[in-house]
This record gives sequence, structure tokens and C-alpha cells, in this order.
Amino acid sequence: MATTERTQELEYSDLGGAAAAQLEPRELGRLGFRDAQRVQQSILAPLEKKVLVWLAERAPARLNSDHFTALGFAAMLLGGACYAAARRYPAALLLATLFLALNWLGDSLDGTLARVRNHLRPRYGFYVDHILDSFGALALMGGLALSGYVHERIALGMLIAFLLLSIEVYLATYTLGNFHLSFWKFGPTEVRVLLATGNVALLTHPNIHLLGAEFRLFDFGGVIAIAGMAAMTVVSALRHIRYLYRLERLP
Repeated sequence: MATTERTQELEYSDLGGAAAAQLEPRELGRLGFRDAQRVQQSILAPLEKKVLVWLAERAPARLNSDHFTALGFAAMLLGGACYAAARRYPAALLLATLFLALNWLGDSLDGTLARVRNHLRPRYGFYVDHILDSFGALALMGGLALSGYVHERIALGMLIAFLLLSIEVYLATYTLGNFHLSFWKFGPTEVRVLLATGNVALLTHPNIHLLGAEFRLFDFGGVIAIAGMAAMTVVSALRHIRYLYRLERLP
């Protein structure tokens, strides 16, 4: 029996990494692939889903998911550049808010468009979308660190916390088959809304007073974001470790 015929009878997970790497993309594409179950329970998820489906059904035929993925990534890079420029030109914060909206459009509509048109590429889409998210987060946090509106260490802390939470999500997706897009009713869309609101507030209230002390608004918000993402990561990791231990308990 030919190699390509044999591989059709196997699941992707039955092949070791080395064996899978030796297959041509066309052969690998014939293997069975179990897509992860998406879990989205954020505050805005019901409304967001309706809006995205409405937009996807009306998107021009010449545009595909890759175009919107590229739009989301470019918007994240430009948003970071706007934060960096805001050090000298505060009005750039408004442009950063616009790019956050465009990032939402591209990052959210690419997958919805693929599902509406039944043009799903689960492995490609998952990998490309989230590797670009990582580079985009680096650009955004780098821009914030250069903006003068947040301490560099807090910006770095937010980036580290985001990447650790992302790693936990991706490991859980691989081992449990559930892809969590939100935690505690918060997801990427809610984070964008908070960040955009903060951008507008910075123009008139860059500092806040708390317990007799003055803090930069984004320093205060950044510390809360770090604590929140750290708590999400630890709680989720402990829960998954416990579940997997019980699932694969040794005799």
C-alpha cells in the first residue's frame, strides 16, 4: 500500500512529530484532525457574535480570512507605534484607539468569515492567528513602554503575564481539546474596550489619586491587569493539572 494511502487511515495524533514532519503538506492534510471546542463566555460575546456574523455575510467575495488576519496584525503594530508617538503627540492616543477597533475587526472577523463560508483551515488558522497575536502584543506593550504613560517595568510585566496566560491556553487546547477565549467573563474584546476607554481618559486625566498618593492611570491599570492575568493563569493551570492527573492516574 502506498504511503499516502496508509496515512489516510491514521489520525494526526497517532504520528510522532518526526514522522509527521516527513510528510508533504498535501499528505498531512489528509490526516484526521480534531478541532478544539471554542469556549467563549465573555460579557460581550452574544452581541459580538451577531455583529461578526452580520459583517461576514456581507463581506466582499474578494476578501478572505487572510486579509482580515493581516488587517488585525497591521493594526496592532500601528497601535503600538501610536502609543510610542503619544509621548510627544498626545493626540496619537486617539489614533491608537482607532487601531484597536481595526484590530478587533480583523482579529475577530477572520475566523467568523471562515466559518460562515465553510472555508475552515483549523491548523493553519489557529497557528497563524496566535503567533501573530504574540508579536502584536510585543509591539503594543513596547509602544506603551515608550509612551511615557506607563512605567517600562509594568509594560514588561503585562507582556509577560499575557504570554504566560497564552501558553496556558494553548497547552490546554492541545491536551484537553477546549480553546478558552475568555476568563471570568473577560475576553480580548473587553480588554480592548477598557484600553480604548483608558486612551480617551489619558487626554484629560493621566493621573489618579488613591489613598493620598498620585499614580499614573495606566500604571494603576497595568498592575491590576498583571494581577488579573496572573491569577487567571495560576487558577486555570492548577485546575487543569488536577484534572489531567486524575485523567491519567498511574495504576
